[in-house]
Amino acid sequence: MRNTTKLVVHVVDAQNLLPRDGQGSASPFVEVDFLNQLSRTRTVPKSLNPVWNQKLYFDYDHRVNHHNQHIEVTVYHQRRPVPGRSFLGRVKIFFSNIVYERDQVYQRFTLEKKSLLSSVKGEIGLEFYISLSEKDQTFPLPSPLEPYTSQTQASLVPFSRTQEDIADSETEDSRESFASAQQEDLTDSASECVEDKRKEEDTEPVQKLHRQEVFARPAPMHSIRLRSRENPQEANQPQSRGANQLHPQQPRGPNQLPPHNTNHLESYGDTDPEDFKVEDMNLELGERWPNTNVGERFTGTYDLVEQMYYLYVRVVKAKDLPPGLITGGCDPYVEVKLGNYKGRTKHFDRKTTLPEWNQVFAFTKERIQSSVLEVFVKDKETLGRDDFLGKVVFDLNEIPTRVPPNSPLAPQWYRLEDWRGEGKAVRGEIMLAVWMGTQADEAFPEAWHADSASVHGEGVFNIRSKVYVSPKLWYLRVNVIEAQDMIPSDRNRLPDVFVKANVGMQILKTKICPVKTTNPRWNEDLVFVVAEPFEEQLVISVEDRVHTSKDEVIGKISLPMNVFEKRLDHRPVHSRWFNLDKYGNGVLEGDPRRKEHKFSSRIHLRICLEGGYHVMDESTMYISDTRPTARQLWKQPVGMLEIGILGAQGLVPMKLKDGRGSTNAYCVAKYGQKWVRTRTILDSLSPRWNEQYTWEVYDPCTVVTLGVFDNCHLGSPQSGNGVSRDARIGKVRIRLSTLEAHKIYTHSFPLLVLQPHGLKKTGDLQISVRFTTLSLANIIYNYGHPLLPKMHYIFPFTVNQVDGLRYQAMNIVATRLGRAEPPLRKEVVEYMLDVDSHMWSMRRSKANFFRIMSLLSGYFLVGKWLEDVCNWRYPVTSVLVHVLFLILVMYPELIFPTMFLYMFFIGLWNFKSRPRHPPHMDMKLSLAEAVGPDELDEEFDTFPTSRSQDLVRLRYDRLRSVAGRIQTVVGDIAAQGERVQSLLSWRDPRATSLFILFCLAASVVLYAMPFKAITLAGGLYYLRHPKFRSKLPSLPSNFFKRLPSRIDSLL
Repeated sequence: MRNTTKLVVHVVDAQNLLPRDGQGSASPFVEVDFLNQLSRTRTVPKSLNPVWNQKLYFDYDHRVNHHNQHIEVTVYHQRRPVPGRSFLGRVKIFFSNIVYERDQVYQRFTLEKKSLLSSVKGEIGLEFYISLSEKDQTFPLPSPLEPYTSQTQASLVPFSRTQEDIADSETEDSRESFASAQQEDLTDSASECVEDKRKEEDTEPVQKLHRQEVFARPAPMHSIRLRSRENPQEANQPQSRGANQLHPQQPRGPNQLPPHNTNHLESYGDTDPEDFKVEDMNLELGERWPNTNVGERFTGTYDLVEQMYYLYVRVVKAKDLPPGLITGGCDPYVEVKLGNYKGRTKHFDRKTTLPEWNQVFAFTKERIQSSVLEVFVKDKETLGRDDFLGKVVFDLNEIPTRVPPNSPLAPQWYRLEDWRGEGKAVRGEIMLAVWMGTQADEAFPEAWHADSASVHGEGVFNIRSKVYVSPKLWYLRVNVIEAQDMIPSDRNRLPDVFVKANVGMQILKTKICPVKTTNPRWNEDLVFVVAEPFEEQLVISVEDRVHTSKDEVIGKISLPMNVFEKRLDHRPVHSRWFNLDKYGNGVLEGDPRRKEHKFSSRIHLRICLEGGYHVMDESTMYISDTRPTARQLWKQPVGMLEIGILGAQGLVPMKLKDGRGSTNAYCVAKYGQKWVRTRTILDSLSPRWNEQYTWEVYDPCTVVTLGVFDNCHLGSPQSGNGVSRDARIGKVRIRLSTLEAHKIYTHSFPLLVLQPHGLKKTGDLQISVRFTTLSLANIIYNYGHPLLPKMHYIFPFTVNQVDGLRYQAMNIVATRLGRAEPPLRKEVVEYMLDVDSHMWSMRRSKANFFRIMSLLSGYFLVGKWLEDVCNWRYPVTSVLVHVLFLILVMYPELIFPTMFLYMFFIGLWNFKSRPRHPPHMDMKLSLAEAVGPDELDEEFDTFPTSRSQDLVRLRYDRLRSVAGRIQTVVGDIAAQGERVQSLLSWRDPRATSLFILFCLAASVVLYAMPFKAITLAGGLYYLRHPKFRSKLPSLPSNFFKRLPSRIDSLL
């Protein structure tokens, strides 16, 4: 049976191709190469703007990862009468940009060169998609002895055929005679054959090696392998570290609290500043551990975290269980017992003897208190004790080990023994799999963990680790052009018409048409944020402003999202007329249903889904993804980000449990569209997660965010009820551009939270980070290109639009992730995306002001140094500056080289003091340590305010005083600019007369004297000795300050 899944390449047309036939024209055809499958279109004779509109079909195996493959589309000119073809251009499309059927969009690609000697011009229009229902329309392959004679259908030819055979066979496609080709065509054809052979021999092996090197394993163990090679003797030595020595911290009892941080509202003003800095950690990550049974060493795929060992028990199913004496059936369940830990499956209440559970239990090796594992099968009884049906006992010393990527251990059938331990076999068998593994095991996320045995019900799902993907967001642009026949209910007046559009909870309105008419025009854009899958509809209503408090609906229409065109660039889409009615059941212009309406108002709209923008759900200052919405426009990844979330230390108690402090901590990491959540560690102030995650990096100038939260949704009274919110413990941001490539950073980051009572350190987050670059050339290429897609610069949004759309995007992301299982709750998403970063804060305003002053301080220091030179405070320095000035005046061509050489040496000098770890939250830069309680209370106030009127009046007066000083500074800056303008405006006739006479004299002097002499004289005058200076202001300064400004015209 042939594979019906096809890759379809729809070759539509081309424009402005390069003439090749010697008569100002060409006879182009297109050849497409995908995984050594060649297919071509028909030849269009004598056309530089050919239209093929032909679909080419290729075999596609969805089970194979084609992520790093590409499709090569080449345009050729068919030569006549000389057999052969001439290169007109090519396009490479990576397979990661291919979408499925009904998501395809027509795109135009600029043709590229194959070599430096090629001449290329023009564009080609294509569509690419994967079809799951296309019939196999490929004819059988011709034999090598048969000519290539396909004209109407594109057929596949073996890639092993030589270029000469292909060229000879292609000459039979065209039946018209063409002019003889020029020598340039023959040269291009020869070079093309040489490059094609070179691509066969060299390029393909390189691509395969590149794919294998990049995508074979998500976590390459560079550091471990290097350490083994450097110390081969140490690698061969037996490792004596036990599982209980993985974490060097002292064990703490379940009721024991740390000696500090007993009150999480305690002020940290007197804390040592070293506690707020990033600290290095010396941990052995990705260690190898032995298998005592087989004598081999295994290496886990997690090389950025510490190995954690677990005993896994997979309970699959049972059979031939004895039925009950009364009911004739049983309600079986399985209880797994290891020392004092017990885990049980759900019981079946269907009176079955063939139950199936397929549940995994995980017991951490650090807490194993027994040498045997017991698996009991019991019968659930409504009254009295549950009956024992049998058990299976395992010796822990005989349990095999497994580390991915080894295949999962196959479960086996075990005959049940008598539960009294007499070795007597009873009726029934159970299918089990028992092995020793690590947290890298596939069963780890969904397993029942012994340290979470106290959680029941819905809380079991809320403690598991999960990976989430943000919904695919689109900008919906609604261009409201005009409307016709807007008849109000009161026929004696002309309507004041405006258009209201809403998508879900988003409502936007146009302005009221300035002219009262029944045929209004607006030509306004309304932009919404929508997410796939599209659940809401676009509702357009035309309303009449009857009164300031009353709007009357003239017509309404409701449109689904899937009827709108998807646009990838700035090319305009077609506009359409829509009929309106009072009930929203509008129909499209030309629809047969329109005949049912005797009269209908209509509206002219241009609606499209914008795929060329990046829908921003976070601030551009710490954005984590810059890719546009349309997958067809994505670039190839430039690197790989790997983060090992090790654990936390010294967390503060976030709640009370049994009269003592408790914290149920979990960590969330967000980069791009991928969110990850670790499992929740119950009742621990120093949780150890040791989970590793991987992201693809498309831009190095992005930021990854990690947050730690306290889980308040565990289904128990101590953990809170359904309206509880997960509490914030802290957040860490890391900019990828600050990381060195291929280096492992293992650090402990302080978790800082600003609360109404002041800055609090709530603990330390321990993580390891590695940024692996796939190509240095791609990294350098990204630094020279815009951060956002080009549509943000061709048709930019206003500042108000960006803020509003970002807020709507955050709400959509929070709503969709909150519907997952387990949900990533709204308070977590808002904290990770900084939903309140735009709110007013006196502390942030001061911090930004001091940031500006810090930047200007360097210029102030240069000015102070230059003033000291002019005043000869340091005579040696002044003499050297005079000498340097004379050299630069005599040889002005040395000025720019000297400046760049100086900056080069400054960079080399600063290299030794470069940061050794990623930057973190700076409490001094944020002014968090010096902020007052009133400013903090204002920062944490709600919007609108919930404070008393007297307090609001006090803060308003303070804000007025600050704004008054800013107003004075802005006015002074405006006055200086107006004085410059008044030099030639004749506002002060005498000042303008003096200035233009000075300009005339200066032009004569500059024309007559050499520029070097004037520069030398001016510089020496500026650097003159203090004996020749006056303490009074200079003449130009006095003249400038006397110029008039427009401040005297202000009221």
